[in-house]
Amino acid sequence: MAKAGNAGEALADNAQVAVETGRGSIDALWRWVVSNQEELLIGGLVAAVIVALMLGLRSVGAMMTRGDPHCTRWRGVIGRVLEKTTIFFMVAASIDIVVSYAEVPERIARLADMAFTIAFAFQGAIWARELILGLIGRRANDDEVEGGGLANAMGVIRVLVTVAAFSIAIIVMLDNLGVNVTALIAGFGIGGIAIGLAAQGIFSDLFAALAILFDRPFRRGDLIRWGTSAGTVEKIGLKTTRLRSFNGEQLVMSNKNLLEQEIQNMAKAELRRTTLNFGVIYQTTPEQLRRIPVIAEELVAEHRGCTMFRCALTQFGASSLDYELIYDSDKLDFTEVALDRTKIMIALMERFAAENIQFAYPTQTTFTAAPDGTMIMPYPAALAEALDHADRDR
Repeated sequence: MAKAGNAGEALADNAQVAVETGRGSIDALWRWVVSNQEELLIGGLVAAVIVALMLGLRSVGAMMTRGDPHCTRWRGVIGRVLEKTTIFFMVAASIDIVVSYAEVPERIARLADMAFTIAFAFQGAIWARELILGLIGRRANDDEVEGGGLANAMGVIRVLVTVAAFSIAIIVMLDNLGVNVTALIAGFGIGGIAIGLAAQGIFSDLFAALAILFDRPFRRGDLIRWGTSAGTVEKIGLKTTRLRSFNGEQLVMSNKNLLEQEIQNMAKAELRRTTLNFGVIYQTTPEQLRRIPVIAEELVAEHRGCTMFRCALTQFGASSLDYELIYDSDKLDFTEVALDRTKIMIALMERFAAENIQFAYPTQTTFTAAPDGTMIMPYPAALAEALDHADRDR
């Protein structure tokens, strides 16, 4: 009974001490509030204004996002970032502001700083993620109107960007909290190298796809030529780009391999340049040779949208005097360009026939000599004389 009574008295004493300690803490807290009421009032007002401003910006961001849900303009990207401002960050920022205006106990100040560091690190990661995804989505929506391509790969891109942003945020947060992050950074580095080596091809094509998206060497629907192939771009994907060739088959090219080659974007041309090479016989007179560029210019000018660039003699060929006719057409459709080319060639043949200008064809002249080296005709003299008369009559 004595022991039980002593235990009860000890318990009562402990409870009394706890009550007195709590009462003392409350009194100390009240005295601190009274002594710092001006600082607390100013800090509270500033914190309330900042929180109200953040809430207003978040509401504005939500309105901007509703007006442009697919982030096709900068307005939608900025609204997407503002909309993701979290309440936790607002509260932590307001508490840190109040603490900075009043002389609070060191432990409370430390806790407020830790809370703000954690909130700011994660909020910064969220802002960075939304900004990057908004920019990528804006480009993807511009280029992939029908959906597909990189628009379908946004889920994978979101995961990669989220992991990268929050990994950096965790490292920055721990470093600011006084934790030695050297081993953690080394672990992330080794893991990143291992993943990079294992998925080197995938990441190469992914970054190539992003390069196509932002640099825009070509877009969906463009006709491009690379190496010995050509086709119309149908889809720009996460790993490959699909094109439709002139023969109708689908060409699938790795994004990395495609960008490593010289690409000719035919859709970006402002005009089509066509070159026609032809030759006339050596019997053509100098006056006729001078007439040929004039004739060519007249025929090219007869076709709408065609402008002659040059028509000139290029060389003395083996069996012809060679000309090069170059003209430009403002028609970008290859079918129309081919039709104009055909019409010009036919008109050139008709005009040459009318002016007795003959196209050349491959010929070879042989000379026959007697045993003593004297040049002789390879056929009887009578036939030679008849041929000579025929040439003079012509």
